[in-house]
Amino acid sequence: QVQLVESGGGLVQAGGSLRLSCAASGSFSRINIMGWYRQAPGKQRELVAIMGSGGSTNYADSVKGRFTISRDNAKNLAYLRMNSLKSEDTAVYYCNAIVSLTTSHTETYWGQGTQVTVSS
Repeated sequence: QVQLVESGGGLVQAGGSLRLSCAASGSFSRINIMGWYRQAPGKQRELVAIMGSGGSTNYADSVKGRFTISRDNAKNLAYLRMNSLKSEDTAVYYCNAIVSLTTSHTETYWGQGTQVTVSS
């Protein structure tokens, strides 16, 4: 089993910054992809940013140039630096990880979510 624990959410004014952290723990071979998704009230969960173990990234168009994802592979940590926050960034942010439990068994895990609220 793998656990993902997010931290760093909160209330910030528009134009401000936050950094989210995600810590993965448990028994696994390696974490292939770590990333962040978000879900605003009444909307579907959407991809924000993901990063492969080799450093490749993918961002939602709405956050390009404002958000930066990073990882510490040795410590099984992922971060999301969010700058120039807008009211439309308000959502619950979820950490996601695609994990190889063994060389032949891969699973997807989610954190419990952390609330980010941007006031205008």
